[in-house]
Amino acid sequence: MLVDSHCHLDRLKAAPDPDSLSQLLDAAKARGVDYFLCVNVRQKGFAEMKAKVAGFEQVFLSSGVHPLDVKEGLDLNELKSYAADPKVVAIGETGLDYFYADDTKALQQQCFEQQVALAREVAKPLIVHTRDAREDTIAILKNGGAEQCGGVLHCFTENWEMAKAAMDLGFYISVSGIVSFKNAGELRSVIRKIPKDRLLVETDSPYLAPVPHRGKENQPAFVRDVAEFVAELRGESFEELAQYTTDNFFTLFKDAAKLTGRS
Repeated sequence: MLVDSHCHLDRLKAAPDPDSLSQLLDAAKARGVDYFLCVNVRQKGFAEMKAKVAGFEQVFLSSGVHPLDVKEGLDLNELKSYAADPKVVAIGETGLDYFYADDTKALQQQCFEQQVALAREVAKPLIVHTRDAREDTIAILKNGGAEQCGGVLHCFTENWEMAKAAMDLGFYISVSGIVSFKNAGELRSVIRKIPKDRLLVETDSPYLAPVPHRGKENQPAFVRDVAEFVAELRGESFEELAQYTTDNFFTLFKDAAKLTGRS
C-alpha cells in the first residue's frame, strides 16, 4: 500500500467533478495507492476544496496559506476553525518561497510564523514549502518551537544540511517526481541518505509528473512511479519502501491514523 502524502486534487484538470475524481482515485487504487492528503494553499479556497473531495473517506485534508498566496491575507481564527474539522490532519501548505516571490519576504515570514504557532496550538503537524530560503525556514521552525508539532518538508529539493536540520527537529522529508528528473543528481544523493523512518513519497499533483509521465498532468496514481524510482535509487524493494513510507505517514499524521483505525 502507498499513500500520496501531498496532492492538490481540487486543481486536477482531469477531475473537474466527483465522478471524474472517483475514476482517478480508482486508477490510483489499482496501482496500490490507498490514501491521499489533499493540501490546501489558499484560505479562500478551503471550502471549495473540501466540497470537491467530500464523500471520499480515503482523502484527508490540510488547511493553510501557501507562501505564494500570502497577499490574500491570513485569518487565524478562520484557519483555526477549519483545523477543527476531523478530516483536517495538518496545517499548511505554509513556508517560504524567495525564488518566485522575493518581494513578499516579510509577509511570508509573518504568515509562516503564525501558522507554526497555530500548528502547535491545535497539535497538528506542518506541511512546509521551502525554496531559496533554507536558513530562514529552519530559523522560523526552531524559533517557533515547531519540534512540538512536527511536520514535513514537502517536495524536497534542498541539500543534505537542510534535510538534517529539519530531521533534527523531528521533521520528515517528502520526495516527489522531481527526483526522477535528469538534472536531479544532487537531490538523489540526498534522498539516498534519508533514514527510513523519516521518508515520505508524494506527487504534488497536478504538478511535476515523474518520469515516464513528463509533460502530462500529474495524478495520484503516479506516486507509484515515484516510489519505484526511489526504491531502486536506495537499493530497496518496492514493497519495503511502500510499507515504511505508509507507516511514516500515519505516524506523522496521527489524526489520519485515527480516522482509519490505525492508531
